[in-house]
Amino acid sequence: MDQAGGNLTSADSDVLFRTVVSTAVDGIIVIDAKGRVLLYNEACARLFGYEADEVIGQNIRMLMPEPYREQHDGYLDRYVATGEARIIGIGREVVGLREDGSTFPMYLSVGEGWLDGERIFLGILHDLTERKMHERRLQELQNDLLHAMRLSVTGQLASALAHELNQPLTASLNYLSAARRGLQASAEPSAARINELLEKAAAQNARAGQIIRRLREFIEKKEPNRAFEDLNASVYEAIALGLVGVDEGDVEVVVKLARDLTPVFFDKIQIQQVMVNLMRNAVEAMQNSARHQLTVMSFQPVPEMVEVVVSDTGPGVNEDIRRSLFHPFTTTKEKGLGMGLAICRGIIESHGGRLWTEPNPGGGAQFRFRLPVRGGQED
Repeated sequence: MDQAGGNLTSADSDVLFRTVVSTAVDGIIVIDAKGRVLLYNEACARLFGYEADEVIGQNIRMLMPEPYREQHDGYLDRYVATGEARIIGIGREVVGLREDGSTFPMYLSVGEGWLDGERIFLGILHDLTERKMHERRLQELQNDLLHAMRLSVTGQLASALAHELNQPLTASLNYLSAARRGLQASAEPSAARINELLEKAAAQNARAGQIIRRLREFIEKKEPNRAFEDLNASVYEAIALGLVGVDEGDVEVVVKLARDLTPVFFDKIQIQQVMVNLMRNAVEAMQNSARHQLTVMSFQPVPEMVEVVVSDTGPGVNEDIRRSLFHPFTTTKEKGLGMGLAICRGIIESHGGRLWTEPNPGGGAQFRFRLPVRGGQED
């Protein structure tokens, strides 16, 4: 190296280039205009399973599944002849073929250059396997939560309808009994037939009431799937799910989770459902606010309890609404069903906990819930 001027000699540049290529985290491949591999770094060996001496001199197609394999040489020839680029200088997501025949997703960036008067192409390969697995897991979790939400809403609606229908059915049965008693004193020839029909109607009425009672018992007795879980891990997953579709630049998310929380006995899907509901409500509440900050906190106020807080900087909750906010069919949304918070409170209370709201000291609202560490489980 030229110490005085700080310039690299040709030999130094060659050593530096080889060091960069060999230590790069991403795969680096250089091919000629015919598709033959000229350079294949160690990261590529880890990605594809082939060693460098198995690939160098071979056509790059050996690392591609169909239909990429069949299309590749034609694409190179067309580019050399016309200059029309599809990947070069742009990059795109493609699929690689490992030595064992398995495939994996990767992002391919391609650059063009010249070496000793010959055209060469340099490709940088970034493995997307982990990212795709994370996206797939998020999608699975989101589907699980949506399914749980639909089941919970259906159960709550069924319970509410059962309660509401039971009253008119009881009244109808009373009216039918009164009508039958009135007919018993009648001497009309048709009275016996009418009494028979009323008796059948009363029997069907009683049967409907029995069905409703069984439905309510089924809803009330269903058991959640609970286990000791890391609450913070579930909160992190819920944050990722709750903010799906939310512009990252539009909402500032502040996460303050206490370390070393005691594992909590709870149903992971149900508690994440509560978290997603509270966060989405918070984001919606801040739509017309000047400041959009969503804060999620966890802490352990006492050894036997943990607490989670979801805060927003929206307009807050009106005092009149706060008193009935967790009741079914109470909503501040124009098109809201008014079941979300009622379901959330039901979930938390079924875990032996408590859910409530209070003003956010910085403006807006806080929704807080506490869970007993053992979730009401017997020692």
